[in-house]
Amino acid sequence: MVDVSKAPSSDPVGVDTTRASIARVYDAALNGKDNFEIDREVLRQVATVAPEVNDLAWSNRNFLIRACRFLAGQAGITQYLDCGSGLPTAENTHQVVQRLEPEAKVLYIDNDPVVLAHGRALLEENENTLFVSADIFDPDQVLSKPEVREFLDFSQPIAVIQNGTLHHYTGDDGAEIMKKYVDAVVPGSYTVIAHFFDPETPSHSELARKMSDKFVHSPMKSGVFRTRAELMEFFPDQELVTPGLVLCDDWWPDGPRIKPLNQVEECIAGAVGRKL
Repeated sequence: MVDVSKAPSSDPVGVDTTRASIARVYDAALNGKDNFEIDREVLRQVATVAPEVNDLAWSNRNFLIRACRFLAGQAGITQYLDCGSGLPTAENTHQVVQRLEPEAKVLYIDNDPVVLAHGRALLEENENTLFVSADIFDPDQVLSKPEVREFLDFSQPIAVIQNGTLHHYTGDDGAEIMKKYVDAVVPGSYTVIAHFFDPETPSHSELARKMSDKFVHSPMKSGVFRTRAELMEFFPDQELVTPGLVLCDDWWPDGPRIKPLNQVEECIAGAVGRKL
């Protein structure tokens, strides 16, 4: 059983408009329409210390798109376990990978009833994509689901995606959670992680602490910024794909950088690991 105090998202919000939903807050940051006033209030609170807070979500989403293009187009991965899918927006995992590999299978895991309802309605005619209700911070629950085992072939490589999710887990055993996922897949499988990042420089660490404090004490109640050493623990028994663990915006950008990154964009990092 997951300790909800360490993972507020383990207590599903659903349609409760008195509580902020992680999925809806991300939706608001990406200029979506499936969010409520309380979700937008989270962003307003963080914006008092980091006006560019929405850039965390955009860096996270754009990294996911590029990582999925790599996995489908270069690594030949045809199975995806996307943990904490969030609300369907433009360029979801299945849209990116199935454009390159039409038969690729994408299994989304989420425990928010609203997310599940939206996702299932959107994908009811896509036989290679499935939404399953489970708690992403309880890998034993996820991996023991019959529909997970039936939909994905665990004798073949799988990409496990935790994009913008683990920073909503405040416990010290996040590495153990990821080890269970990695242990469940065969060598040649991949892990994709994007996470709020403390670069450990005076100005950035101060900003990271301020943003974390606002997130944790907001109606969302979570948002931890971890250091490089802490994030590397999430990749057990893996080698990182070049360029390794870097700022999300520095992981194989689509083109030359014309404007410098702001401090908020320098506080979210990502990496893709390959199981040895």
